[in-house]
Amino acid sequence: MPAGSSPKRERQYEHIKEGELKRGASEKRATEIAARTVNKERARHGESRTASRSSTHDVSSGHRGGKRSHHGAGGPTYDQLYNEARQRNIKGRSKMNKSQLEHALGR
Repeated sequence: MPAGSSPKRERQYEHIKEGELKRGASEKRATEIAARTVNKERARHGESRTASRSSTHDVSSGHRGGKRSHHGAGGPTYDQLYNEARQRNIKGRSKMNKSQLEHALGR
């Protein structure tokens, strides 16, 4: 957790981490999931300095609950695919639709 986090966010982080460990996730994976979830909630509630567009305009992590865990339902969102394409420096990504981004990313 980032320094200066509220006690509520600390409790939320521990609760999510414990839940993931009970489901059989590794310590590293449980820590990652808990941190990402709490950081997104902090961004949604204006508690962080910076926030991505998908953090503030997307469905809350509590409601989403694994709906887009890279398989099932609709898979990752267009924004998630676009961000991954940007990180990989894929050319022409701004003109691609969701299926083209998936193809370019090798999915």
